[in-house]
Amino acid sequence: MGESKMPQDFVRFSPDVERVDDNFEKSLEAVIENMKQHIKRSVEAEGIQRAVRDAHAKGYGLARAEVEILAGVPEPYGQGIYGEPGRHEAIVRFSQGTSHTGADRFLGAGVGIGLKIFGIDGETLLEDEPDSHTFDYAMLSFPIFFVNNIEHYVFIDPLFQSLGMVPPADESPEERRAKMYRFLHDWVTGKGTLPPEEWAWKELGAFLQFTQIKYVNLLLSTYWTMGSVRHGDYIAKVRVAPVQEFADRVVQRTLDPSAQEQVFRPALVAELRERPYEFDIQVQLCTDLDHMPVEDLTVRWSETLSPFVTVAKLRLPQQDIGGDDNLERMDATSMTPWRVTEEHRPLGNIMRARKEIYRQSSILRHQLNDQVRKEPSNLAEVFGT
Repeated sequence: MGESKMPQDFVRFSPDVERVDDNFEKSLEAVIENMKQHIKRSVEAEGIQRAVRDAHAKGYGLARAEVEILAGVPEPYGQGIYGEPGRHEAIVRFSQGTSHTGADRFLGAGVGIGLKIFGIDGETLLEDEPDSHTFDYAMLSFPIFFVNNIEHYVFIDPLFQSLGMVPPADESPEERRAKMYRFLHDWVTGKGTLPPEEWAWKELGAFLQFTQIKYVNLLLSTYWTMGSVRHGDYIAKVRVAPVQEFADRVVQRTLDPSAQEQVFRPALVAELRERPYEFDIQVQLCTDLDHMPVEDLTVRWSETLSPFVTVAKLRLPQQDIGGDDNLERMDATSMTPWRVTEEHRPLGNIMRARKEIYRQSSILRHQLNDQVRKEPSNLAEVFGT
């Protein structure tokens, strides 16, 4: 697990670690309206006659899983749900990070997981389903995020939604170059609305790091919360990292998106058909708010200042997730970083915005797709067996 610090070395949680933004509600309304318009358009625009998520639109499979919360975890790390050893049923939704569903080569290599753990005691922070007894993580395959506050998200979100769109077949190199320059200008300047002292250079730098992610098997990626969360008495970031012994057995490791349209799902399906897999669920506690900030998601927390410590195991049994029925079940699921207990409250401007964005996205998508929106209570309700 690594050597842990004494409790007094960790920053204790208090509500004042978050910054108040007077324009938060106005900006949130703008983001939600843009999100709704994107989802409504997606029914026709994506060519699959179905509304898709405004992020993580393309899913690669829904896997049965088990989470074992470990005994003997050091007290600062064994907080909240991790304070009680035990085994829980779980599901994992593997997905693309963007807003579209086309060929993997257009969507990029930034991928994600939604992890849902069943049988968790305590009320969730979702007022419309406090007694679901489920606990979610929504994670990306990169430790930082490319937006720091909801005001910037207003102009960055539409730019993000443009990623993964299939370029016109007759687009010339000059047109592609001009489009890229316009994209970079709009990102940094807020489409010309920001004064130079507020230009989004840090967020552009974080986004450009995303573009360097390599195409690898989904089982070989590490997935982060990106934003920070409350961890009982402390403040943390959480990640899900491959266990080396299992990663070494993966046969289809690097993927070539130019070779075929779909590379992530076939490789994932093939591996899980042949063998089980295991990840570590790990917690990194904040030791210094200046170097490990809550509100600046473009800053990677130093593992020298505070290492990740394993608190649980995420196990995927050998299984077949290759059928269309799996995709249907996956599409009907809802994942949100706010389906957690108070001890694990998401922290910071962007994480706070996700509460209503995820909720309204899920409601609208289920309505447009004529799906029943009901939170399952166990694996049998998800898979029917």
